[in-house]
Amino acid sequence: MSDFLALKGKRALVTGGTKGAGLATFKLLRELGATVLTTARSRPETFPDDNFIAADLTTDDGCLSVAEATKQRLGGMDIIVHMLGGSSSPAGGFRALSDDHWYQELNLNLFPAVRLDRHLVPDMITQGQGVVIHVTSIQRELPLPESTTAYAAAKAALSTYSKALSKEVSPKGVRVVRVSPGWIETEASVHLAERLAEQAGTDYDGGKKIIMDALGGIPLGRPAKPAEVANLIAFLASDRAGSITGTEYVIDGGTVPTV
Repeated sequence: MSDFLALKGKRALVTGGTKGAGLATFKLLRELGATVLTTARSRPETFPDDNFIAADLTTDDGCLSVAEATKQRLGGMDIIVHMLGGSSSPAGGFRALSDDHWYQELNLNLFPAVRLDRHLVPDMITQGQGVVIHVTSIQRELPLPESTTAYAAAKAALSTYSKALSKEVSPKGVRVVRVSPGWIETEASVHLAERLAEQAGTDYDGGKKIIMDALGGIPLGRPAKPAEVANLIAFLASDRAGSITGTEYVIDGGTVPTV
């Protein structure tokens, strides 16, 4: 892969890069030669300190501290991967969602990207090059009303913001693209499948089928691996994708049933 894809000399930031697809992306970008920083609220014990910035990106102060730290450590940025996201809202449909739940989803899934871009993209414009990758979700097109309405709406807002940003900064040398995953087989999703399997009196494969059925089926027959999502992100961040901007790439095993 390194013969085809190389990121040597590139400076990168991956938010939420300590687990799941974020960690896979962090590792792959480093493997391809980039100098990579990542951020989360706390550093895992086994994570290299030199590559980590502790911050709460759901706050403006946290985003500002990360932006300042990246400039101090790397002197600028060539690649930003906005991987941070998730949902903690309760099940129960729209009536179960309070204002606080909506704010939590927006503060986790939309505003960190908006704020970090505001702090970091101007320097990309000054240097005349850079890549910004926003990780959205197929749920912006395929929301699950029982449990993810606010999350899906926040990801839809992120996608629209990303498109607008691409139209503004692409003429200035900064590419902006979106990656839209479906179900990714992370540690958290494995635990979910195991819990559902236990409740239903079945095995892990049965638990995975419960999740796939809830999504309306995955034609490929399985979730994506974190490394597969990382592979797509690395390609889009590389010079191999030099004419790609303003578009969204779905990696969902065929889950979205429409064109």
